[in-house]
Amino acid sequence: MSNGPALVAIDLGAESCRISLLRWPGGEPGITMARRFENGPEDHGAAGWHWNLDRICQELDAGLRTCAEWSPEGIAGIGVTGWAVDYVRLNAAGRPLAPPFCYRDERNQRAMDEVHAIVPAEKLYGRTGVQIQPINTIYQLYADRRSGIPQAAPWVNLPEYILHWLGAPRVAENTNATHTGLIDADTRQWSAEIFTALGLDRAVAPEIVAPGTALGPVRDDLRHLPAFAHTQLIAPACHDTASAIAGIPELPGDWAYISSGTWSLVGMPLVQSLRTHEAFTRGFTNLGAADGGTLFHRGLPGMWLLRQCMNTWDRERGWKLSDLIAEARGLPPPDRLMDLDDPALLPPGDMTARINEQRTRQGAAALPSGCDAAPHYANLIFHSLAARYGSLIAEIAEMTGRRPHHISIVGGGSQNEYLNALTAEITGLPVQRCSAESSTLGNFAIQWARIEQSSGSLRPQSIAEKVSALAAVQVA
Repeated sequence: MSNGPALVAIDLGAESCRISLLRWPGGEPGITMARRFENGPEDHGAAGWHWNLDRICQELDAGLRTCAEWSPEGIAGIGVTGWAVDYVRLNAAGRPLAPPFCYRDERNQRAMDEVHAIVPAEKLYGRTGVQIQPINTIYQLYADRRSGIPQAAPWVNLPEYILHWLGAPRVAENTNATHTGLIDADTRQWSAEIFTALGLDRAVAPEIVAPGTALGPVRDDLRHLPAFAHTQLIAPACHDTASAIAGIPELPGDWAYISSGTWSLVGMPLVQSLRTHEAFTRGFTNLGAADGGTLFHRGLPGMWLLRQCMNTWDRERGWKLSDLIAEARGLPPPDRLMDLDDPALLPPGDMTARINEQRTRQGAAALPSGCDAAPHYANLIFHSLAARYGSLIAEIAEMTGRRPHHISIVGGGSQNEYLNALTAEITGLPVQRCSAESSTLGNFAIQWARIEQSSGSLRPQSIAEKVSALAAVQVA
């Protein structure tokens, strides 16, 4: 690729979305963020929480056209990563039937209870290996069924929808598909047993493809731009966490990872899934990895907690995250840690009130109200996250029989040195701070490997080589 055409990586985030461009000025790789825009679910009242897909696509279109202007050498590929579980229902013309639901919508809990009355939770886990959470696609599709949404309408998960919107056929990339709760962990295909039991239409599920699959050219209106004349659409590891873990430079020995962003995902790469009763009761999940293996981890609310608090404080006084971290670092440890598995912490809203409601239930005093108390909330969140990271890594070591030698942290939370220091102190393990844009690096690495290897299954070592070449590149 040196001195060759550029690549574009789109990363959909639940709080912000990014379009990045990889070029080769002077023969060396350079990554520039062409566009970044805020994102978030919208409250449609009785209709529930939805994503503004039209706005997302408008912003992406503007970012892609900027990439075209900046790339006279041409663009070889576009890959898309994003959060999992949410999807778009399509009409006969391949257009969205309606704005897609957000995974935080209340309808999912009701649907989950009804699903488990048909297929018990542990039986589902034994088949799929996926952590039982109301956000999973399986419960959302069942909620569609019980609310009368047409079951014959094809659906596609959000990152793959963006590829479809750009001109690709409707597919489900494997790492993202595993997050639906509908994939048989043994066959790595849609589970006919689950679809049949729940009355879901397997015929409208998309075709499953492997990470790195080339999906054809971009749509005609983009292909008319010189930079996109020969561009291929590529499904990287469409699940952003899978691309983020793929973007970690290799180190010897066993290691753990923490994907620290809206969610915190604490886990270890495995060759095969681990679907024991113990893994089920402890809430661990088995998701597809870019190299064909398994990402065995536990998810919990992450920096979402602080962001929701900051939304409340911004009405009175805007806090910078760096200032909050600095102020929290000077405070003593909190008197009591949060229960991060509390389902009350999942919906959007006044998180400071929910934190104090939990403390009251625990028998602890409420934290002071008002934005001046913000560092105390941040300190409580950081200490609670680090403690939970430590307990989860200990559980992983116990269940797998493998103790990690270090922890690699990716995502925006990797830049929080105070949280990193607390994590290292509690776990007794060195912490490797990786790129905040690791999902973008993994996306680029998989695309680059595919461009160089035009057919066949991608070699994991080829992806690792590309990651190594990009590891030191800063996103400008």
